[in-house]
Amino acid sequence: MEDKREQAGFRQFEFALTDALIAQLITCLDGMGTAELDPAVTSGIPNGQGVYQLFLDGKLVYIGKTDNEAGLQYRLQRHANLVSSRDNLTGGRVTFKAVQVLVFSAMELENMLIKHYAIDGKVPPWNNSGFGSNDPGRERDTTKYKADHFSVLYPISLNRLVNTPLKAGISVREALKLLKSELPFLLRFQGLRVKKSDLTETFLPNDISKLTVSETLKALLALLPTGWQATHLPGYIILYKENRDYAHGQIIARS
Repeated sequence: MEDKREQAGFRQFEFALTDALIAQLITCLDGMGTAELDPAVTSGIPNGQGVYQLFLDGKLVYIGKTDNEAGLQYRLQRHANLVSSRDNLTGGRVTFKAVQVLVFSAMELENMLIKHYAIDGKVPPWNNSGFGSNDPGRERDTTKYKADHFSVLYPISLNRLVNTPLKAGISVREALKLLKSELPFLLRFQGLRVKKSDLTETFLPNDISKLTVSETLKALLALLPTGWQATHLPGYIILYKENRDYAHGQIIARS
């Protein structure tokens, strides 16, 4: 059977739209200046789809993409909050570039940018480090982290002050929910949706305010019956009724 693509006077042509776009996008990114990854700055970024880069001390460390549902502003705000929770990443060390990409899916662009900016075949260091990951879930709390995991290199700060006052008379569960809503990192605790437990039946006798995260948790644990434990794991905190050691965990307090 004759191959119509090779017949005289005929040839197929497919325009490499993605290649053309990525070339222009790289030129755009490389010609841009950076801005500090700070919530006050990222709040002005549109919440559309696009791609972005993060830099640590001027070195490219992460490339990401967004869609319209979780757009650039949302993703950058989330990363800015994460960075603010790590003492050794503050002070303007982390900066960003962001480009809103109109009328084109950012799915392929992320992989192509990562490939372009790879050095000796190695992708930017934060791309495969656990940076920006979601709650791993209870079954993953015992995970043994590698030395180059993001949260091992840049642990959360337990010494940051808690701004939300925890008023006398509220339950420990309500206090934990308020604390959880303020923290820029995960706080997961047992019985969040349980109607009756030690957490719901124990109430604060006095206000708790102007304490660090660690001090606040110790104050709440001191009110609970024996058996509760707050643990600092890489990147997040858990509070469960248990007496347990974790390979990469630091006990904050036990009741």
